[in-house]
Amino acid sequence: MRGFTLVEVLVALGIVAISLMAGLQATAALTRHAQRQSDVLLAQICAENELIKTRLTRQMPGVGDSSVACEQAGRVLTVVVAVRPTPNPNFRRVDAQVLDGEASVLRFSTVVGRY
Repeated sequence: MRGFTLVEVLVALGIVAISLMAGLQATAALTRHAQRQSDVLLAQICAENELIKTRLTRQMPGVGDSSVACEQAGRVLTVVVAVRPTPNPNFRRVDAQVLDGEASVLRFSTVVGRY
């Protein structure tokens, strides 16, 4: 008789199952990466907006922390802006951290000088 034995069919099915699982994991990784890239892009826009706003005021920012809501692409992110003194009194360090709920997405830092 010609044909495949039961063992050969089971081995072939096992190989197919393993390759399908590997493909599924690769697809899931690509999806997670695309979502992370989107999150970082939106967070970057929010952080840059806050840092640019600080520079455009043309005043030395006051030392302290503040929190601002930022809506981008239908999502609301929180930008925490922390202003800290530096050893040189003519400059201040400004950190902008973007949060999605409790999770930190991105942090930017810059130095703002006296105008």
